[in-house]
Amino acid sequence: MVLNELGGKISAAIRRMSNNTVPDETVLKQMLSEIARALLEADVNVRVVQQLRGNVLSAVDLSSLGAGVNKVKLIQKAVFDELCRMLDAGQKAVPLKRGHGSNVVMFVGLQGNGKTTTCAKFAYHYSRKGWKTCLVCADTFRAGAFDQLKQNATKAKIPFYGSYTETDPVAIATAGVQRFRADGYDLIVVDTSGRHKQEVALFEEMEQMASAVKPTSIVFVMDSSIGQAAHDQAAAFRSRVAVGSVIITKLDGHAKGGGALSAVAATQSPITFIGTGEHMDDFEPFVAERFVGRLLGMGDVSGLMTTMKDAGLANNADMVKRLTGGVFTLRDMSEQFEGIARMGPLDKVMGMIPGLSSMLPDGAVGNGSEGAKRIQAFGYIMDAMTDEELDNPKVVWCTSRIRRVARGSGRHVAEVEALLVEYRRFAKMVQSVGSMSKKGGMGGLGGMGGMGGPHMTRDMQTKMQQAMDPAMLRQMGGAGNMQEMLKRMMGSGGLPKMLG
Repeated sequence: MVLNELGGKISAAIRRMSNNTVPDETVLKQMLSEIARALLEADVNVRVVQQLRGNVLSAVDLSSLGAGVNKVKLIQKAVFDELCRMLDAGQKAVPLKRGHGSNVVMFVGLQGNGKTTTCAKFAYHYSRKGWKTCLVCADTFRAGAFDQLKQNATKAKIPFYGSYTETDPVAIATAGVQRFRADGYDLIVVDTSGRHKQEVALFEEMEQMASAVKPTSIVFVMDSSIGQAAHDQAAAFRSRVAVGSVIITKLDGHAKGGGALSAVAATQSPITFIGTGEHMDDFEPFVAERFVGRLLGMGDVSGLMTTMKDAGLANNADMVKRLTGGVFTLRDMSEQFEGIARMGPLDKVMGMIPGLSSMLPDGAVGNGSEGAKRIQAFGYIMDAMTDEELDNPKVVWCTSRIRRVARGSGRHVAEVEALLVEYRRFAKMVQSVGSMSKKGGMGGLGGMGGMGGPHMTRDMQTKMQQAMDPAMLRQMGGAGNMQEMLKRMMGSGGLPKMLG
């Protein structure tokens, strides 16, 4: 993602400031100048940048601080808080409630902003959470709009409605919503027509459709490439229709994404999701604190726990019991790889873990699909193994056995050997952590050990404890044990090596 460059520049400025044992006013202003320069390059409005700089200076009065105060931590917190405030609209999005009838969400925006693709991503996001979702194509202006929505819906296995013959978009939307409401769908997503500019006809059509389908929420889809010009565009739509939230698209391909995010927030329109690519998984909820934390390499523990729960990881009590006992089989590895694949691109998952984004190899960020392909290849190899090979960690992997698995999976012998190397590395790590768990060396939330100490703060440990099933967390030896497992995994070159 291009925004990673912005995060890297801000993190570098904070890191240089932190290298000073006792930062003074000169060091603070130098750091703020570097941050301001990075934000201006991302097309953030100059007045917003000036306000951020002034607020940090007001919050951190170095001359009045006592000798025992950690000035570095105070400055870091002030910068983090101001970046969050810059991206926070201060308004809550219209909530969608399941079990209280159908939620109708109407998508609006200019043509070319990725509205149709975003509709499918939005429906897919909720379908993964167990919602009964569907799509209605009411875009009769753009040729091929219905075909595009039908293709995306088919790929995501989501029911859809549209018409090749009806030319009235309001009639299509009304018929589609009535049909899916009668079938008891939880979420009905309506895709509307866009234009090349803010035409009067577009607003009139939006108003007519909103009056006809009575949406629970209206979502405005906006292209991040317009930068701070997003302010005027969001304000124009908000003045004509009751925009409940905003989705920013194409944040993976343009340097002006930071400007778009801050500009939309300035209109007090809550940003609920961001699009970071063309695939269905390149779509994530937007929370200012979590976004800034990942941007600065501080991780997103809450997001990681939510992703793990949605993917169904750590739900296998038998496997967890074996892992904490130091036993790790190839079948366990296969099940974990399947779960990791459901979590989305690996570089994003690693970015959620505090301190690990900086440990990713060069070129890994934005290259999660390569890691996914490698895991998929490993899956093919393990599918070609017998039950004995998958369940017995003491199987001897001789040359003939390796060749047989390679032939059965259609992969090269070297790939089978690479999988076995990774398996032995993980098995050794699990055995080591299991033995430490039996000794009671890492139980509960004790210590600030794993993940390099300061990266996993006590607050982050608490969030991990709250997000996971308590019984499962106890079986895994507590949050401290989980941290140690991740630390050893990263130290042995495990997942980052798969991304490289």
